[in-house]
Amino acid sequence: MGDISFSYGISNGNGNAVGVQRKSCWYEEEIEENLRWCFALNSILHTGATQYQDIQLLDTKPFGKALVIDGKLQSAEIDEFVYHESLVHPPLVTHPNPKTIFIMGGGEGSTAREIIRHKTVQKLVMCDIDQEVVEFCKSYLAVNREAFCDPRLELIINDARAELERREELYDVIIGDLADPIEGGPCYQLYTKSFYEFTVKPRLNKGGIFVTQAGPAGIFSHTEVFSCIYNTLRLVFSYVVPYSAHIPSYADTWGWIMASDSPLMLNADELDLRIEQRIEGENRYIDGKTFTSASTLSKAVRKSLENETHVYTEGNARFIYGHGHGTAYKHN
Repeated sequence: MGDISFSYGISNGNGNAVGVQRKSCWYEEEIEENLRWCFALNSILHTGATQYQDIQLLDTKPFGKALVIDGKLQSAEIDEFVYHESLVHPPLVTHPNPKTIFIMGGGEGSTAREIIRHKTVQKLVMCDIDQEVVEFCKSYLAVNREAFCDPRLELIINDARAELERREELYDVIIGDLADPIEGGPCYQLYTKSFYEFTVKPRLNKGGIFVTQAGPAGIFSHTEVFSCIYNTLRLVFSYVVPYSAHIPSYADTWGWIMASDSPLMLNADELDLRIEQRIEGENRYIDGKTFTSASTLSKAVRKSLENETHVYTEGNARFIYGHGHGTAYKHN
């Protein structure tokens, strides 16, 4: 549940009570039943609803502009580079020569922005179901406008499953930049074994790589969906690599999973060499050592993943906690 509240405090800014009221605006998101995460706002830039989901753009004090969809924070200006570099560069750098890329989701444009930095990429298809969100992000997220104008980008408004099934062409890398699997949400079917096995895998070229964002991956939160997405993918692909990074605006560690029928492991020096040779500009987060660290999970999480038996299916899905609609209310 993502809520926007207006609170009134009596303070002189040093924590001491004075006789002057101070109004402040806060965003609050329920992460677990007994745990909420909140931060102060400068303003609410936009709030509305599309056919598929609710959308808000907030100007937050600690994280800059933040995009919220269905009451869950999707990305924040100050740290989205951690998420998007982690999603994009490991699979594209691991692949020997990625020319054709398909993004499932990615409507805000940040994933496309990172992909077009790769010199080898010749064609990029971005398929998002919600045209209103895409148009909204084009208008409000200036950092990604160049990506939307790149001639290599083909933007498709459609359901990703239907689009992949319709197309005959194959791709070197397929990226799942989808909304979290939330009960009642539009995307949880795209985390299932049948989707991976019969839709994604047949659309990969030989040596192709699939990567997906896989939800919270913290010491406790990884059991929500991260571990079962990992287990589901290892039933479909020969090589599966889970990795994670802390995202400050998410208040948690986040997870991604790469999968392929070809070996995926490169050492840090090999990754750095490919990054230097193939990517325009300098990464802010991902390099060889960082990815080596990110793919070295803690003992507790490794053990949990090794012992996971749940297979993600439409009839036996798991969901991350929470699904909300932004509301505003006042505390006096």
